[in-house]
Amino acid sequence: MLRTTITALLHPTTKLHPPPLTTIFNRTPLRFILPQTYTRLTKPILSINTTLSSHAITQTSPEQQLFDLDRTYLSCSLPNSDRPLKVAVLLSGGVDSSVALRLLHAAGHSCTAFYLKIWFQEDFENFWSQCPWEDDLKYAKAVCNQVDVPLEVVHLTDEYWDKVVSYLIEEYKCGRTPNPDVLCNTRIKFGAFMDAISNMDFDYVASGHYAKVVHTITNDNDALSFLELSKDMVKDQTYFLSYLSQAQLKRLVLPLGCIPKDEVRKLAQKFDLPNQDRKDSQGICFLGKIKFSEFVARHIGEKEGIILEAETGDFLGSHRGFWFYTIGQRQGLKLAGGPWYVVEKDVKNNVVFVSRNYYSVDKRRRSFHVGSFRWISESPPRHLNQLKCKVRHGPDFYNCTLHMELTEDGTEIGTVQLPEDDQGLAAGQFAAFYEEQVCVGSGVILESWDDNGFPVCEKAREIANLEDKSKLGKPVKIKPRPEDCLRNSVLTM
Repeated sequence: MLRTTITALLHPTTKLHPPPLTTIFNRTPLRFILPQTYTRLTKPILSINTTLSSHAITQTSPEQQLFDLDRTYLSCSLPNSDRPLKVAVLLSGGVDSSVALRLLHAAGHSCTAFYLKIWFQEDFENFWSQCPWEDDLKYAKAVCNQVDVPLEVVHLTDEYWDKVVSYLIEEYKCGRTPNPDVLCNTRIKFGAFMDAISNMDFDYVASGHYAKVVHTITNDNDALSFLELSKDMVKDQTYFLSYLSQAQLKRLVLPLGCIPKDEVRKLAQKFDLPNQDRKDSQGICFLGKIKFSEFVARHIGEKEGIILEAETGDFLGSHRGFWFYTIGQRQGLKLAGGPWYVVEKDVKNNVVFVSRNYYSVDKRRRSFHVGSFRWISESPPRHLNQLKCKVRHGPDFYNCTLHMELTEDGTEIGTVQLPEDDQGLAAGQFAAFYEEQVCVGSGVILESWDDNGFPVCEKAREIANLEDKSKLGKPVKIKPRPEDCLRNSVLTM
């Protein structure tokens, strides 16, 4: 687990506008806050006072700078509240969360920024010379300095390991492909973090997600809040937020839900943010510069297994462990005569089945099962035959029907029927459901390929069950098919 000392966060400073990364931290004293009501917080919240020094270069106030700001940019920042709201803003050091902070500040709310420290890089300290979170924190501090917003660092490394990473590892061991971003939002950003600040009297928690939260204006405390698609359909992140509960959604405000990404970049320039030119983060949220394969190898290990062609049972090669592969994967197989795709995994025997016929019309992928449902309104939608769904992050939807039934042990299982094939369905991923613009909830994909799985031949199954696979000899050399050669030659012209 990560161990952070105060001295690691103290750096020389000068007032910055915009700030160089090497001069971001001022010399103001640090204080520690430990929420008494949150017993799981094993490390204190580190509060950084970002008050500007008296010799700082004076500029026009933020309010004066924003006299020409289009007020429609504030439409998702609760601008019509009858009083200034006290908002806890999750600040990552990236452009999106920084613009969200400035919009809330421009709307007149009292903001406190929080940086969540969830890195656990001691296990990977030889992979880089600088901790990946340091740049993020420096940028977050510089953004807060511009408008005199306090910044606090919340240590949730242990919580992240217990509630997200451990789950991921177990899912990979079982041959499934979990989604860490959905779990991070549900269990950490709007779970453990909300618990950690529960005694600090914040009205809302805000983040830089591209989604819209609509709160019903009424005196009824039981009135529902709704999660709606953002204005930017390409960047829309309702998929990652689809597993939130109603209690979590009621405390959430998302300022960027009404603004396209290109406009957010322009606002970053307008605000003269020190991170306005930073690239968007990519990949799994907790890995930073670590390659996914390195993470899996360190925490699950490696175990040699065989790769078999699903249709023939031919022995094509070996692999380091089935947990390195996901259904539909093409890259990293290192097989001649392809392209090859992973179509099934035998978890018990550590065998990966591949095929060159992944997209053939006789292998339907239109039906799959979903479990572990969470409906945001706490009840399933009324019209299950008029839903839309997403099976991954992105702008694409499917019209779908959902049939719900109870198993013998009382577990609720749904069968989703799509109007067309989807080759990327993977057990462990989430399926998010929508009624028009509203995301109504999601569940975990249990299996795909209709009910039968990819048609792996009997010979391949028998070989997979062999105890001594050394008798298979050398891998079969398969030549590329004529149609593949033709396609490849066209692609390279």
